[in-house]
Amino acid sequence: MSKPFYITTTLPYVNADPHIGFAFELVMADIVARYKELMGFEVFFNTGTDEHGVKIYRKALEEGKDPQEYVNEYADKFRSLKSLLGLSENIHFIRTTDKKHIRAAEAFWRRCKDADYIEKKPYKAKYCSGCELPKTDSELLNGQCPIHTNLKLEILEEENYFFKFSKFTERLKDFYAVHPDFVVPDFRFNEIKALSERGLQDFSISRLKSKMPWGVPVPGDKDHVMYVWFEALVSYISTLGWPDEMENFTRFWGTNERANAVQFAGKDNIRQQSAMWQAMLMAAGLPNSKQIVIHGFITSEGEKMSKSLGNVIDPIAIVNEYGADALRYYLARHIHPFEDSDFTMEKFKEAYNADLANGIGNLTSRIMKMSEDHMKDTNILMGTNDTNSTNVSLLTSPFFQGGDERGGSSAFPKEFISAFAFYNIERAAEIISETVSLLDRRIQETEPFKLVKTDPEKGKAIIAELVVGLRTVARMLNPFMPATSRKIKEMVQANKMPSGPLFPRK
Repeated sequence: MSKPFYITTTLPYVNADPHIGFAFELVMADIVARYKELMGFEVFFNTGTDEHGVKIYRKALEEGKDPQEYVNEYADKFRSLKSLLGLSENIHFIRTTDKKHIRAAEAFWRRCKDADYIEKKPYKAKYCSGCELPKTDSELLNGQCPIHTNLKLEILEEENYFFKFSKFTERLKDFYAVHPDFVVPDFRFNEIKALSERGLQDFSISRLKSKMPWGVPVPGDKDHVMYVWFEALVSYISTLGWPDEMENFTRFWGTNERANAVQFAGKDNIRQQSAMWQAMLMAAGLPNSKQIVIHGFITSEGEKMSKSLGNVIDPIAIVNEYGADALRYYLARHIHPFEDSDFTMEKFKEAYNADLANGIGNLTSRIMKMSEDHMKDTNILMGTNDTNSTNVSLLTSPFFQGGDERGGSSAFPKEFISAFAFYNIERAAEIISETVSLLDRRIQETEPFKLVKTDPEKGKAIIAELVVGLRTVARMLNPFMPATSRKIKEMVQANKMPSGPLFPRK
């Protein structure tokens, strides 16, 4: 029986169209999910939409729509990203308005309440409606939320339910010490450890229904709805069917002795994912996550993307012009997995032409042209493991990696596997680029298209080596550019060069 692996993105608010930042998170998680499947894991890949909260309620009212009608429209837009971005067919999609999620949120609340980790008390705070979070003075910049500088902070003053976060200061510190790789990268882990060292403060987990009716009702109190962050985090386990489908939950989320769950999130989510949610799991007596992978923001010419600045990059427009694989490649190869990165259409187009049109596309045409013209016996081209083959020398070629990408670790170079172990997707993509460059140099240095005329045996041996190298590139491309990977492997199998360029110059 294959080993289980669970991976989830955050659930974006449905108060705006999908943007390039969330497309990046989705694609990175999909690349990891596909890679894990190739390594022999049974993968549960989750995403979805966060559909409650004051931002969404106000936005629906602005547009004169019922909140449920409003979120239904946006949920469809986010669900369409599955086909648009070439995501895995096995992806699961949870909505926080789903009945099974609401039942799970209510059950989770009761667990925490019964364990005496929830209490009711007066609440007064500076509140950012953009983050849907209270803000301490130390978190503010010039009296404003540094992330939503266009929004005025609100002063909330009412009686709310609170989660006793302060009770988990020592437990979280101990948990972090026992799991030194819990947050990736290390510098983000240091941030959250510093937070726990300063001591944790209880946080509000409800809102008065009279002020904000769009939410999951608090069990046993008709006057309150659950605070959106508390409720939405439960989606990571409600998607697995918790608490009704415990076998499925235990297999994929894990147990206290064996954690399987990996969460991808942006740097603005580090406190919620790696501290708040982990304390909530402890309060409910459930296993903690295995790892939290934190990525940076995508900026545009050095500035945070926003509609008011008119610098938002639309992933749908890029896919419509260049294709899903081109966008996936750029996000993997040219956006840093952990730091902020700049995205402009000029940079994208330059990379498209250099890396894809002139790189992978041109290399594929050159190699397959030579193979179609000169190679009649294509057995070795498919990467056989037959040690009795007359082409045994190819098995020790730097390009040869196993026979099938579902062969686990034997299918990929060790450095490629190591990059994925640390979620360094950019480095894994760079290894593919290095292999493409190595194959190009091999053609330039040996000129097999000429050599095959004067020394046919040696020329064909080099062409065979190049085809095996191309197939290794295709294998490594599988998680990154699944459609391109499939096309190249089909060409190798048929021993035919492409009928047209894989990536037309733009």
